[in-house]
Amino acid sequence: MVGVNNRRVVVTGVGMVSAIGIGTQETWDALLAGRSGAARITLFDPTLFSTQFACEVKGFDPFNYVEKKEVKKMGRFIHFAMAASGFAMQQSGLQVDSSISERVGVYIGSGIGGFDVIEREHAELIRNGPRKISPFFIPAAIVNLASGQVSIRYHAKGPNSATCTACSSSAHAVGDSFRLIQRGEADVMICGGSEAAITPMGVGGFAAMRALSTRNDDPPHASRPFDKNRDGFVIGEGSGILVLEELEFARRRGASILCEVVGYGMSGDAFHITQPSEDGDGAVRVIQNTLRDAGVSPSVVDYINAHGTSTPFNDKTETLAIKRVFGEHARKLAISSTKSMTGHLLGGAGGLEAAISTLAIHCQRVPPTINLETPDPDCDLDYVPHQARKLEVNYALSNSFGFGGTNASLLFKRYSDK
Repeated sequence: MVGVNNRRVVVTGVGMVSAIGIGTQETWDALLAGRSGAARITLFDPTLFSTQFACEVKGFDPFNYVEKKEVKKMGRFIHFAMAASGFAMQQSGLQVDSSISERVGVYIGSGIGGFDVIEREHAELIRNGPRKISPFFIPAAIVNLASGQVSIRYHAKGPNSATCTACSSSAHAVGDSFRLIQRGEADVMICGGSEAAITPMGVGGFAAMRALSTRNDDPPHASRPFDKNRDGFVIGEGSGILVLEELEFARRRGASILCEVVGYGMSGDAFHITQPSEDGDGAVRVIQNTLRDAGVSPSVVDYINAHGTSTPFNDKTETLAIKRVFGEHARKLAISSTKSMTGHLLGGAGGLEAAISTLAIHCQRVPPTINLETPDPDCDLDYVPHQARKLEVNYALSNSFGFGGTNASLLFKRYSDK
């Protein structure tokens, strides 16, 4: 097929489930309002834990998004993915029938998958023996079943895959989907990520690493990216899903186009299992690779949705990396960490933040970084503190950096038919 690598890819739908909203509009409105989703954990009793709060998705009823008989076959992360996919598909207006089903794929990442299912079934094993393990245990827990279940729901017979690259998982899923459409292997990809790791083992494990904030007396102000007094991330849960389409395919069906995907980069730190290198080398290279892929200069970027975890190492090195890549332009950029409100969705973060970057372009508004009260001297850029901002956004960059030194960046562009 001649010129398939030049096929343009656009976003026609986004779906979001988060601690600050069940649904795309509800989440977006809460982001612009600067609302924190952090509160004391209710999914289990956190009394004995050093960190007792998280960004839970409150009031979520899977029976509203999944057929009754199917709910027990899925872990919570799959429930979230099914809901967010539904929101994204509804916005896109896409109807998958036999004429296009083989050209529609699904690619959804998760860093951990069904931790809740694993813990529940392990407890059942210990209490009552192996014969009491649910026959749905494995398909409810494994990472690729979010993609699998969404594929089944929408009769999507094209590429069906999943990524598990820690906190870069769903950014890689979106980027790989972009590539599949560019190369002509699909015309549509339902892609993004989902995570539900607010469990005793999930919270206990990250707490044991001393990665989590311990601001138990004030959860809403605990996630404070780029602030001098940050003390760790706040674990979150939820899902972010995008519908990507080849441009001409979208045009033919009269789809509303939210923005265009124009760049995707990857890199590896080759440095440490959890920490970035002090010079930000991996982050520098992944951003450079993304800009190179898009064929644009750093000066065209208007907004960055930062990885911005609220951890001492990440925020400092990401700031340094942005300065190294963008030079003087770094001080003209609007940068925000929406993790200050949603918490850190781990493998689901990149999908949610890709959706947020899409809406920043579509709505010409950028969400704030809340809780930035005492700026760190090493973090001295414009992080859109406290309040959302109206801004002309033609290009938006979304960064995701994961344990093991795995990095992904995505570049989105305001759509033009030229």
